[in-house]
Amino acid sequence: MSTVSKEDFFNRKWTLDYPELGTDPVSTEPYLSEEYFELEKKAVFKSSWLNVGRIEQIPEEGDYFTKEISVCNTSLIIVRDNHRAIKAFHNVCRHRSNQLVWDDKGRCSSFRCKFHGWNYDLSGDLKFVSDKDRFYGLREEKMGLVPAHVDVWNGFIFVNLSEKPEEGLEEYLGELGERLKNFPFEQMETNYCYRAVLDSNWKNAVHAYNELYHLGFVHKETGGTSMVGRENMFGRPIWVGLGKRHQTISVYGNPNHKLTPVEALAAKFGPMFSQGAVGDGSGLNPDGADMWTADVNVLFPNFFIDTFMGSYFTYNFWPLSHDKTLYEYRHYTQKPKSGAHRFTNEFSRIWLRELLLEDMETIERTQRGLNSEVSTEIILGDSEIGVRHHLKVVDNYVNALKI
Repeated sequence: MSTVSKEDFFNRKWTLDYPELGTDPVSTEPYLSEEYFELEKKAVFKSSWLNVGRIEQIPEEGDYFTKEISVCNTSLIIVRDNHRAIKAFHNVCRHRSNQLVWDDKGRCSSFRCKFHGWNYDLSGDLKFVSDKDRFYGLREEKMGLVPAHVDVWNGFIFVNLSEKPEEGLEEYLGELGERLKNFPFEQMETNYCYRAVLDSNWKNAVHAYNELYHLGFVHKETGGTSMVGRENMFGRPIWVGLGKRHQTISVYGNPNHKLTPVEALAAKFGPMFSQGAVGDGSGLNPDGADMWTADVNVLFPNFFIDTFMGSYFTYNFWPLSHDKTLYEYRHYTQKPKSGAHRFTNEFSRIWLRELLLEDMETIERTQRGLNSEVSTEIILGDSEIGVRHHLKVVDNYVNALKI
């Protein structure tokens, strides 16, 4: 149980703990500038470790999925090879650069190019060239698929598209990765997923989810009352941890939230959004707060893992251009043990869908306001410290590229 009083939770000004972030208004340019976006492509996305999936997507040898990463102008094949190792290759045949695999996912013993039949094994080695005698100076041992750096943390698959990463995945994840290393991700399965293309800069989309100030307003008719209340009306975080690049923000759980009859029924049969949970050694609730409901964990640059008792969900925000973003949401729950438990999972799916739709509309309307350039600055409050931190980290990466 936390030794911090309620008054400390709700009156603490987190920005004062991070003076390097400042308190001044921030420019709207990073949300609008095509030039800035071009710098982000190389400085941020081609140098960072990026989450592309989970190991459950490729459980057996020969299982694969493809991942389009438009911001880096590439497509990847993620495959489990004949030694059960997970490999990542650029999805490009070495003959004429045809995209090698056209399916989103599948299982195979080798990859055969549909253009001229060149064939590669699961380790990426070139094994067959049609009409090979008609090529000059062909060195097959040098013509394997081009690999990408890949590593796995807690079942999450990450890639790095730089020629040589400055640090390994474990070092990159740092304190946040260490704190979450014992969370039981492997005990849960995908309950559902949503994908949408948003008319928004990717950072504007990220910044709708790493602040809690909006909860009582955007979600006042849906789920907001479970995370705001009379003693915390404006979604003030109960704990904030900002690192070199990643962040965690702990969400208040309103102990006086009144469940609807259907919500109460669902809560009887499986874990939903529990209040009153304390740290249990699995990385949840870092400050041990009494009124905790969830942790928003932001893995720079574009990946969220929101952890609850008994479930978690993830967001990926993939830039398609400076003003369009592919939004991917996945909800993970414990495998249903009964029909009643399945009902709980289905209720959560519908309940959260409504919140997501509210968020997505707000994101696009915010971008429209930014596009108008009526204002060239954004005023950020203390509860929006996650927005300020993320903008600062992105800018640090961009400025380092300029040097």
